[in-house]
Amino acid sequence: MGMYINPNNRSFQLLRNGNIFVDKSLMIETVNQYINIEDRFICVARPRRFGKSVDANMLVAYYSKGCDSSSLFDDLKIAQYPTYHEHLNKHDVIYFDVQKILSRVKSIDELKERLTISIIEELKWDYPEESLYIFKDLATTLERIYTRYNQTYIFIVDEWDCIFREYKDDKEGQKIYLDFLRDLFKSSGYVEMVYMTGILPIKKYGTHSALNMFKEISMINSTPFEKFMGFTETEVKKLCHAHNMDFNEMKTWYDGYHIGDNALYNPRSIVCSLSDKKYGNYWTSTENYEALKTYFDRNMDGIIENMISLLAGEKVVINPLKFQNDMTTFKSKDDIFTLLVHLGYLGFDSLTNEVYIPNKEVREEFENSLEEAHWQETDKIIKNSMDLLQATWNMDEEKVAHYIEEAHYEIAHLNYNSEEALSYCIGLAYFKARDYYRIEREVPSGKGFADLVFKPKGNRPALLVELKWQESPDTAITQIKEKKYYKGLEEYANNLLLIGISYQKDSHKKDYKEHYCKIEKFIY
Repeated sequence: MGMYINPNNRSFQLLRNGNIFVDKSLMIETVNQYINIEDRFICVARPRRFGKSVDANMLVAYYSKGCDSSSLFDDLKIAQYPTYHEHLNKHDVIYFDVQKILSRVKSIDELKERLTISIIEELKWDYPEESLYIFKDLATTLERIYTRYNQTYIFIVDEWDCIFREYKDDKEGQKIYLDFLRDLFKSSGYVEMVYMTGILPIKKYGTHSALNMFKEISMINSTPFEKFMGFTETEVKKLCHAHNMDFNEMKTWYDGYHIGDNALYNPRSIVCSLSDKKYGNYWTSTENYEALKTYFDRNMDGIIENMISLLAGEKVVINPLKFQNDMTTFKSKDDIFTLLVHLGYLGFDSLTNEVYIPNKEVREEFENSLEEAHWQETDKIIKNSMDLLQATWNMDEEKVAHYIEEAHYEIAHLNYNSEEALSYCIGLAYFKARDYYRIEREVPSGKGFADLVFKPKGNRPALLVELKWQESPDTAITQIKEKKYYKGLEEYANNLLLIGISYQKDSHKKDYKEHYCKIEKFIY
């Protein structure tokens, strides 16, 4: 048993000892399928705080010959599968955490040297013949041991990509590091499997990758690891029930990452919320995200307009395939938004290639960052949004119309010519409402479709909004009643506001305004 070769199961033992544990052991069954096949290289990239190191520690505890982990796994789901005992503590494992090593050195060359020396020193414990080590090179040494003893290893590498985050401008050092990994893994008989974790997918140079033998798993394409990229909704429901926490409130704060048919939650935020017995923002701002303000300020490809759309609850189409998987190569807004997906600041819809702000926790981070950036286009919108919501609850029609008009002025790029455009403006104006409501558009109800329905997450009134272009807000209220759009909202009986909002462009009228509002309290 060593630090790098066949480490113990201490890290996974500590996780099992905790009060909050989610059984993700079925991931092992998926990983087992890659052992000793040609395509035995896996790189799993997902945002920080999404359990990458936890999974790596679980795999170390399961595979390593340096420990007996049966007591840690016998009661988990993986124990019911035929391959469980076939691989449990049956493999020689080489494990290293690149971030941990990098924190102790001053350069990429020094990292490579320390890792090489450390692993070779542990190899000598089992294979002391000096003739095996004459080249002082890790890949060559492992090849010589394999040739003489047929010794093979499973490699588990945590935070493999931290080089590209910590040394993001050192292009030469990055290439040296990638060449080191390629030499270590590619076409090597001593490799049973490689499992790497990181935030970024594998760095590309042009259209090629130095590690092109890896199957890449990411927030953009996670097959076949969809259910293991975070906590599932079923898992979070069970945790909330066990710890007497409100699932709906948990969903509001931390849901929003959808991979295929799976709704996923940020594991670290869920665990912190359960431990503290409260809901809040457990996201810690990163230097990487702060640096992106530079690109926002340039308004590359009209990125400010896209950011306003995201704040309004809209989705933005991107092309994630051009991203070079680093922190510096930004040729378009697609690259910036793709990076934000990998960092966890945006959700990604793989069916439509659209990005969106996933939940309240992340939305607060966007709000804070935008306020600090002092974008003229967003400052007033964010400031006015809570006032608009309060005016709505107070049924103050004049103020509601005023704040919606303010939002319209702040998005001058929008060509107002339809109810759809008006709906976009309303979504932006009610930006803060997403903290209190689930907002649904074009909801089938009664004899037609209600334009917007705000379903409360707490004790606030439900809101049913009908929009009109070049008609009065009274017409909107009448339509709600005549077509019975309130059908399906019976659970909010006696706590439902009907809201008609119209846009009328007619400067010839003496009392000319553009936005009008009518609010009524509806009683079933």
